[in-house]
Amino acid sequence: MAVSPDEFRKVMGQFATGVTIVTTANSEGTPYGLTVSSFTSVSMDPLLVVICLDNQLSGLTAFKESRKFGVNILAEDQKDLSDHFAQAGTDRSQGPYVTGKTGVPLLEGVLARMECEISTLYPGGDHLLVLGEVKRTELLHPEKMPLLYYRGAYRSL
Repeated sequence: MAVSPDEFRKVMGQFATGVTIVTTANSEGTPYGLTVSSFTSVSMDPLLVVICLDNQLSGLTAFKESRKFGVNILAEDQKDLSDHFAQAGTDRSQGPYVTGKTGVPLLEGVLARMECEISTLYPGGDHLLVLGEVKRTELLHPEKMPLLYYRGAYRSL
């Protein structure tokens, strides 16, 4: 018995995730960001995380060429920022960008952020799994609560 995409989405919607915006820059140095909830830690030695990017993503080439990315963990008061980077047709070069110590674009005002170097790319059906080695982390606002996504909507703790 096959599982339909709708049934799969409904079941996966029962799993609460944090909300991140992953960032990189294209070969001209223009920043690019998008909202991603498919993010998780993988290993403590070495420090590894994984993000999942749609194979049809307009900025996929930027990630592949730059070989680095930032993960910006959003606070519960950043729904508008998440929406901006989640909408199709958005100018993803516009945002509260700053440059991280490794040269990767990052976002101001987020809960926490990390800078990663791509170690391996893995095909994953209609997505690309991007394994990144964490090179730098910052906890910017430990007093804030994270933005969560559950059952197709933003949530708070």
